[in-house]
Amino acid sequence: QVQLIESGGGLVEAGGSLRLSCATSGSIFNSYNMGWFRQAPGKEREFVTFISWRGDSTYYADSVKGRFTISRDSAKNTVYLEMNGLKAGDTAVYYCAAGTGGSDYRDYNYWGQGTQVTVSS
Repeated sequence: QVQLIESGGGLVEAGGSLRLSCATSGSIFNSYNMGWFRQAPGKEREFVTFISWRGDSTYYADSVKGRFTISRDSAKNTVYLEMNGLKAGDTAVYYCAAGTGGSDYRDYNYWGQGTQVTVSS
């Protein structure tokens, strides 16, 4: 069973920072692009960012560009999402995913359970 285990969510004031982590198996980590999506209450799941399986390519949604950074640690089979300059609009459940796609959630086969990020204004 494929597992993606997220951690690092929480409550932070506007302007603050959080780092999310997503740990998985080596077979998944070395074979699939890893992405982050988010879903706020009453809204559809939204693409945030992804990093290619080789780690040589990244892509960000315009809404987070310049504030969020995705990275990966091959030794730990873990992907990180560093979030700086958080805004109230970033409040959502954040999901880690593994798949062959980029910004389309339908191209991701495996999903984590989600971690809540709440930004107070």
